[in-house]
Amino acid sequence: MGREYSDGHASAGVLTFRIPTLKSKRREPAMAATGTKSIGERPNFLVIMTDQQRGDCLSAAGHPVLMTPNMDAIGGNGVRFRRAYSTCPVCVPARHSFLSGQFPSIHGVLNNASVEWDATHTLPTVLRDAGYQTEWVGRGMHQTPPLKRYGFEHMVFKDHRVRDDYDAFLERREPEGGGGYYGTGVMHNDWTARSWHMDESLHATNWTVREALRFLDRRDPSCPFFLTVSFIAPHPPLVPPAFYLDRYLRQDLPDPVIGDWAQPPEHGGIGDDVSAERVDLKGEALRSARAGYYGLINHVDDQIRRLLNPVDGIQRRTGGNTVVIFLSDHGEMLGDHYRWRKSLPYEGSAHIPLMIQAPARFGLRAGVELDTPVCIEDLMPTILDLAGADVPDGVDGQSLVPLMRDEGGLDRTYLHIETAPTYHCLTDGREKYIWFVADGTEQYFDLVADPREEHNLSTDTGRQPRVEWWRAEMIGVLQGRPEGFSDGDRLIPGRPYPGVMGQ
Repeated sequence: MGREYSDGHASAGVLTFRIPTLKSKRREPAMAATGTKSIGERPNFLVIMTDQQRGDCLSAAGHPVLMTPNMDAIGGNGVRFRRAYSTCPVCVPARHSFLSGQFPSIHGVLNNASVEWDATHTLPTVLRDAGYQTEWVGRGMHQTPPLKRYGFEHMVFKDHRVRDDYDAFLERREPEGGGGYYGTGVMHNDWTARSWHMDESLHATNWTVREALRFLDRRDPSCPFFLTVSFIAPHPPLVPPAFYLDRYLRQDLPDPVIGDWAQPPEHGGIGDDVSAERVDLKGEALRSARAGYYGLINHVDDQIRRLLNPVDGIQRRTGGNTVVIFLSDHGEMLGDHYRWRKSLPYEGSAHIPLMIQAPARFGLRAGVELDTPVCIEDLMPTILDLAGADVPDGVDGQSLVPLMRDEGGLDRTYLHIETAPTYHCLTDGREKYIWFVADGTEQYFDLVADPREEHNLSTDTGRQPRVEWWRAEMIGVLQGRPEGFSDGDRLIPGRPYPGVMGQ
């Protein structure tokens, strides 16, 4: 399964790579067989994106304590994908994939590299050209430079790199500033949790929904809209309002999963920087961190109700003509296997929630849970399919509309997950193969029998045929990469693996 790669390179701070080209200007929306609607009846789109939410952190996914009734309802009224993945589970590449529909190996960003993205046809530009009003609200896209819009006509955003709209909002209501979102002294990757230090109404989660509702009040009613509502939470700092932190501190929280292959950091990680990604938290520190994380998700869920409530929410305001999509850019290890944060190929980091509901005329199944592996890149062609806009050439993702109608599957066997400078991973949702770049170490997990990845079976005698099959697939996937990971016959460890392709 080899790929053709562009000559992407970083030059003068601008990343260049294969640019999609449009096939044609417009086509009819992907309506159900009962009949096609006119262009004037194209749907609106509300994309709700959290930052760093695990795929298992939903009540609908069977979480033992977390309450997410409003997130669950999106899937309950539509389709929930139980095997959705972030193909590069880090903020910057994941959001580039969302905007471009391209795999990281094509758009060229393989970790949180700060590089300007020279892209012509993004999801919002294609929708804008098709007559949509495009708006981004909340957590920034992690774009470089921070104010570049990448096709969105308007942005109201929070970005820790510059003075932003949220900072201005807080300053108007708290003249002393209070230190803003990071004002309690807990920096954005610290695992210490404490309650939000201002009035709950001033929290970034509340503000994000407030600005989304303001957009609905001032939008152009003569055209459909594409609105992305992006939350900072549950990304650290772990600062939910006190009500939500206390709710989970009172509960019997599940312990992290520790695989028989996992090794704790030296001295438990104590003495390392407080943003360390390997630490064996115990007692109050562990309980606090997990309670803070769950509290942030619960808080987001309650605020989503403001957007979706049946009295004056988005469906009421649009006559039920809105497609609602919920996802996260990546997950959070949350102490599993002694790991915290993201970027890893394990389920806690790479597995994400994804749910889609659409007006009945599109003929999508409702209340269905699907195990087909899907990824962030699939959202662009799915949205454009529903909007009746052509998918640009060069998009790697595939429309999920036929799958959601039970009219066919996807044209791929597995997903490729990677993050520089560490690993490459292949998974079909039932098995997972990981190859570590530095030394060629392998891991193999049976996700059906071992969904929590507690047992690495890469050296198990009975599993060698499967390990060898996956290794051969990885050799094909990596053949032709500029890093030289594969010569077509074997995997080659120890090659440089920069965060931007071509560097």
